[in-house]
Amino acid sequence: MTTWNLQGTACHLLVCGGSSCKKRKSGDLVQAIRKEIEKQGGEALIHTTFTSCAGRCGDAPVVIAYPEGVWYGDMSPKQVKLLVRKSLIGKRFNKNMLYTFGKNGMKASTKEGLKGKKKGKK
Repeated sequence: MTTWNLQGTACHLLVCGGSSCKKRKSGDLVQAIRKEIEKQGGEALIHTTFTSCAGRCGDAPVVIAYPEGVWYGDMSPKQVKLLVRKSLIGKRFNKNMLYTFGKNGMKASTKEGLKGKKKGKK
């Protein structure tokens, strides 16, 4: 198993690998993110992890950006490339946000985020 030196990492992108997200091609998102990181020379700044289910199946595919604590839903390869570019210059990608993290914890960005969706429903 590879051990990464994460010292100096500015952003951690977690891509949901649960069944609903996989059906909506989250594996393609991981590859698009990693290719864009390499293209931009950001390997030392952005780390990626393909996770288990993040629990927002109805919003698949889901990407979570830390340390910002922003959860994004219904992401595409084009959008994740923009997310990488924004992250590399310290800016926030402002589309497809489900939740944001603030001093009072997580906050839903939309009314739909508040109520959630049933697994597998769109």
